[in-house]
Amino acid sequence: MLFWLSALSDGGDVFNLFRYITFRAGGAFFTALIFGFLFGRPLINFLKLRQTKGQPIRDDGPAGHLAKAGTPTMGGVLILGGLLVATLLWARLDDAYVWLVLFVTMGFGLIGFADDWKKVTKNNTAGVPGRIRFGIGLVIAAVAGYAAMALQPAPLGGQLAFPVFKTALIDMGLFYIPFAMIVIVGSANAVNLTDGLDGLAIMPVMIAAGTLGVIAYAVGNANFSEYLDLHYVPGTGELLVFAAGLIGAGLGFLWYNAPPAAVFMGDTGSLALGGALGAIAVATKHEIVLAIVGGLFVVEALSVIIQVLYFKRTGRRVFLMAPIHHHFEKKGWAEPQIVIRFWIISLILALIGLATLKVR
Repeated sequence: MLFWLSALSDGGDVFNLFRYITFRAGGAFFTALIFGFLFGRPLINFLKLRQTKGQPIRDDGPAGHLAKAGTPTMGGVLILGGLLVATLLWARLDDAYVWLVLFVTMGFGLIGFADDWKKVTKNNTAGVPGRIRFGIGLVIAAVAGYAAMALQPAPLGGQLAFPVFKTALIDMGLFYIPFAMIVIVGSANAVNLTDGLDGLAIMPVMIAAGTLGVIAYAVGNANFSEYLDLHYVPGTGELLVFAAGLIGAGLGFLWYNAPPAAVFMGDTGSLALGGALGAIAVATKHEIVLAIVGGLFVVEALSVIIQVLYFKRTGRRVFLMAPIHHHFEKKGWAEPQIVIRFWIISLILALIGLATLKVR
């Protein structure tokens, strides 16, 4: 919205700053951060009043989690509120990619909100049936995949790009839509599985968002994409503003989610943020790089899949408990130890993902 102030500029005044994506990204970051600081405590107090028993705690989980009983959930509302306000204020609202990513983010946020609401009102961990959540998520992802194909330049629509190999493309045609669905829904559910310890999911999400924001800025800039031999996707540079807003909103939430957490993000936040990462990857043609940058989420999801399949086949478990962060809890690692080490792994993976921009 504030981008339109640039129309008042004669090229040499303060209004000219609003033309620059980097300036508006900084504005989005601070807007979302301040939103979190301003509304975090009032939201937590409101959630405590509405959720007398807080988020239901699984009785088959690590014993230490029982001490978290009574902690309110649905803190993802704080993240999404700050992100939405920051994006609408600072991004170009005539950019279709911004609306595509917002559509996915808020769509998955509503799914998560419904799931959290049912859990706290029924006081159990069941929530909305998985098949319903999964089915609605697939519909949202299908719309986003089709929109991405339609928006991207003709040579790239429906193509799968590979990192490192600058000219390698696979024409998937209409099969690209189910592929995009897998990327977006898989990303949403992988982040959801990772959100099991105080602060564990939000920092890797911010790291991945920052990385994908840089990639979006490079891919959406004709000069940078030519210099780096990237596939140029006009318009995706605006997603840096969205990513910056996500980081600011995430930091504002982490202020209250740091151990011991005063609030959990719940599925409202985890599904929305995971869907956002998947949508940015699809928009920028960096779906495979997302698997590197978000490698921690991939490992968390794989640990659950391996555990379930192996148990069904043999009746035994590979991990003491899945997702894998619970395995380390069972082994005696302290919660902050797991969280910080996983943050370090996320940062390393993000740097590897960024390196693919230059290694061609």
